Amino acid sequence: MEQVIGKAPKTRVRYGMLALVFVNVVINYLDRSNLSVAASALSKDLALSPVEMGYIFSAFGWTYAVLQIPGGLVADRFGPRILYAFCLITWSISTVFQGFARGFASLFALRLATGAFEAPSYPINNRIVTSWFPDNERAAATAMYVSGQFIGLAFLTPVLVTIQYYAGWKGLFVITGLVGLVWGVVWYLFYRDPLEHKGVNEAELTYIEEGGGLFRGKKTGTKHVSVWSWENIKLVFRGRTLWGVYIAQFAVNATLWFFLTWFPTYLVKYRGLDFIKSGYLASIPFLAACAGVLLSGFLSDNLVKKGWSVSAARKTPIIVGLILSTSIVGANYSTDTAYIIFFMAFSFFGAGMALISWVFVSLLSPKHLIGLTGGVFNFMGNLASIIVPIVIGYLAKDGDFKPALVFIGALGLIGACSYIFLVGKIERRGEKDMRGETKG
Repeated sequence: MEQVIGKAPKTRVRYGMLALVFVNVVINYLDRSNLSVAASALSKDLALSPVEMGYIFSAFGWTYAVLQIPGGLVADRFGPRILYAFCLITWSISTVFQGFARGFASLFALRLATGAFEAPSYPINNRIVTSWFPDNERAAATAMYVSGQFIGLAFLTPVLVTIQYYAGWKGLFVITGLVGLVWGVVWYLFYRDPLEHKGVNEAELTYIEEGGGLFRGKKTGTKHVSVWSWENIKLVFRGRTLWGVYIAQFAVNATLWFFLTWFPTYLVKYRGLDFIKSGYLASIPFLAACAGVLLSGFLSDNLVKKGWSVSAARKTPIIVGLILSTSIVGANYSTDTAYIIFFMAFSFFGAGMALISWVFVSLLSPKHLIGLTGGVFNFMGNLASIIVPIVIGYLAKDGDFKPALVFIGALGLIGACSYIFLVGKIERRGEKDMRGETKG
């Protein structure tokens, strides 16, 4: 029987698990970005200034970023099935209650709660892809689930605008929260890890494992290595290569968080577009970002298969993308809506290309610290979710949005320079490599 199984074509269960993660990401970003759609009406109803809105936009990031390291530790300790279901349900409840906010304090607190419960999500995503996919498919798999944030927002932003038009901003929060509650149950019912899934055969498991997939850590009887130590935390903060990746991720997320927070307000308030029209135009940059991340992921994996070094194949699309993201500044030099949307879309296309950077977590981290390294990586990147919305609020408080776009463009250039000058050779680091940067 084992010989028959060994000769059988490998199953493709990993793609079904990736599809579930994709939907998780769509809902994740739906509940991050619904505030941006509601912002114009909400700020009027609750009498919130641009500076106050900047703080509310950033509130999600305060807890989300701070809890990335604990979230990474939790992702290493608990299984994705139960942990992700818990996160989906709790952040969705917080989203529902945002529909009942009565002022700055209550809305700010609820956004803090949403960020806290979403914190483990991307370290879990990375752990799932590391478990279910071999190295030569991982960038494409990463690109596929990351694209969920753009595909979802591209097609759902007009839907969100329509919901708000008919149900108001309060109804918008309630409806999007209920969607997440239902999906949390669906996730729990259908997701399984590789060794627990009844549909996966030995051929697929062998293919994944021989290609570098990591899913047997707790099943082989090897001694458990605790991740709950101060030494492990220090380990993933050391080394020029990791710091180069962390800095660049902040730059990538700066562009992302502009689009997740201020972009609809920019179109309506600072460019004078109709609210409904802005909802459809706002979807174009998200489609461009989706194209960027998919192109980058498949291109990167293709370059690896063609014999390029891992360093060159993974870094090149990201560097090109970060350079392209600086084109956002071009919107400052046009009053034509078509050109403004073009520059926005081209910039977000570049940022999308750079978002395959999650692949570096599985490539650089020690095998027992995938979740922790992902947590630190996401913590550093999501400091942008705190800083960028607030800085934009101050830069635009007098009615001029041009300095804010220059700020975003400059960060993209810094990110490109970080990959060029700081990130060295890409390879998995052991403790000695990460404590003292001697390679690359």
